[in-house]
Amino acid sequence: MDFAALGLTLRLASLTTLCLLLVATPLAAWIAGGSSIARRVVQAAVALPLVLPPTVLGFYLLVGLGPTTALGRTLITLIGHPLAFTFSGLLIGSMIYSLPFAVQPLVVAFASVDRPTLEVASVLGASPWTVFRRITLPLSRMSFLTAAVLTFAHTVGEFGIVLMVGGDIPGITRTLSISIFDDVQELRYTDANLTAVTLVALSFLALLVVYARGNRRSELA
Repeated sequence: MDFAALGLTLRLASLTTLCLLLVATPLAAWIAGGSSIARRVVQAAVALPLVLPPTVLGFYLLVGLGPTTALGRTLITLIGHPLAFTFSGLLIGSMIYSLPFAVQPLVVAFASVDRPTLEVASVLGASPWTVFRRITLPLSRMSFLTAAVLTFAHTVGEFGIVLMVGGDIPGITRTLSISIFDDVQELRYTDANLTAVTLVALSFLALLVVYARGNRRSELA
């Protein structure tokens, strides 16, 4: 098995999960805070990666991060090189592709918090930030675990967008899913099987954590 690809995959999944939780928390809180058209439009945009082919999203990211767009030229000016076919570009693509897996569980959790409780806290003088930190976040902690696990597992299994945005550069953008593709192309089925089993095990363990915590919470309730 390609251990360099394994390490890069785990690093990409960990960074994607951490960054997305930081982005998804305020975004999900805003979406769950009302039912305006703007919120529904943003929610639909966030969910787009669930239905779009990864190659479509990867193509637009590849073009957007390249020198043919204003954004791409600005990034090149700031950092000195294009983001396409780099780990940083891969991280941006992974964050966009896995965004719904981080946002949707949090939206459901925040929207499920008892509104009268929040209103009572506000009437008693608690600021919106205090209400969110002391009431909403503790009541939604299981959903944070779900969002983190689903984001991590989804990033580990990415293929299409990784290939489009990152290519197949050993030690830089080659993940486990790309490594399997390379092994199959070169008829190394034993190596491909070992890598595939590793991905199945990682995904299974991730889901097991979610369901085990969910069942434990139900028993305590």
